[in-house]
Amino acid sequence: MMRTVLMILSLVVVAAVSLTAVKAPTVRAWKLAIVVSEFGIFLLTIPVVIAVLTVGGGVAAGGWRSIVTLVACAVASGFLIKPVIQAKQVAAKLPAQLTGAFGAVELGREPFSLNKLVHLSRGDVTAEPRVFKGEGTAEALTLDFYRATSRAPAPCVVIVHGGGWDNGGRAQLPALNSHLALRGYAVAAVEYRLAPKNIWPAQRDDVRAGLAYLKSHASELGIDATRFVLLGRSAGGQIAESVAYNEPDPAVCGVIAMYAPADMEFAWKYTDERDVLDSKKLMRQLTGGTPETARAAFDSASPYLQVGHGAVPTLLMHGRIDALVWNRQSERLAEKLDAAGVPCVFLDLPWATHAFDFNLHGPGGQLSTYAIDWFLDAVTAGKK
Repeated sequence: MMRTVLMILSLVVVAAVSLTAVKAPTVRAWKLAIVVSEFGIFLLTIPVVIAVLTVGGGVAAGGWRSIVTLVACAVASGFLIKPVIQAKQVAAKLPAQLTGAFGAVELGREPFSLNKLVHLSRGDVTAEPRVFKGEGTAEALTLDFYRATSRAPAPCVVIVHGGGWDNGGRAQLPALNSHLALRGYAVAAVEYRLAPKNIWPAQRDDVRAGLAYLKSHASELGIDATRFVLLGRSAGGQIAESVAYNEPDPAVCGVIAMYAPADMEFAWKYTDERDVLDSKKLMRQLTGGTPETARAAFDSASPYLQVGHGAVPTLLMHGRIDALVWNRQSERLAEKLDAAGVPCVFLDLPWATHAFDFNLHGPGGQLSTYAIDWFLDAVTAGKK
């Protein structure tokens, strides 16, 4: 009985950890994919323990069940180690990529470290909530401001949250905000009005309002009003790109977009109605229609269409097995930026899914944080 239980358990583990190699078919599977790909080092004990129990009970005595169990444990271990191996491969090339696009920077650390995989401690910087639009009304919008800890005036990173345009908030994934503040960057995590109540370009306009507020309060906040960088995740990445490329603000030095949909019509064309997020519904909510009925909104919400010579330096990051936003979105945008002569790096993570930066110490979190730090140091250094 025990050998059968161990065999079944090992096969279940294989199915779960295979999400480091295949796209998650459901939202629950996507959340599991984040765990197995970015916290996999901690999960290695599971197949190891199963294998030890199997060997301890006697492989020969267990017959074919024991053989199946041991093979499954070996396969599961391979899936869990896969992100680490691929992260090391990406890390070996990353400094040269970043130098070629943005110039040399000295960060004083490696892009990826095995030791950091198990180092979960971090310092926190307390956020200051500040209403930046519609104060005293039901439509008031707030940003969380993290003061730079080591310099003033400091460049400011404006964080735009994800959530499919209809949910999410400024408190999303705050660890990076504290990390950047401790490195000497002010950080403002902004809210924006959500769909479907508010259609595009309300979201872009709200981020612009946040920028205007930060500029007008720069002295009070210890901000250099000439040095901003936009950073958005998922839907927030699309908003950040749109703010950066459409009627660009000269105070914006660069834009960082993580797993973002850059071309609405492309997304509409290659999205199935039954996909993980019901993406066509999200796009209808954002734009108020379809490419046929809301053409202006689809075009305006597509930063891919707004790229031109003189666009700001751009850092794009995407997991190759992202089940929520096809990684081809970032690939296509990078190709267009390169063709326009815009400094750009596309960080392609072969094992990663959507929200790979959830754990800053995981493979995706380490590499993305390293690239962000390099990018910020490079694009803000020459503008003072």
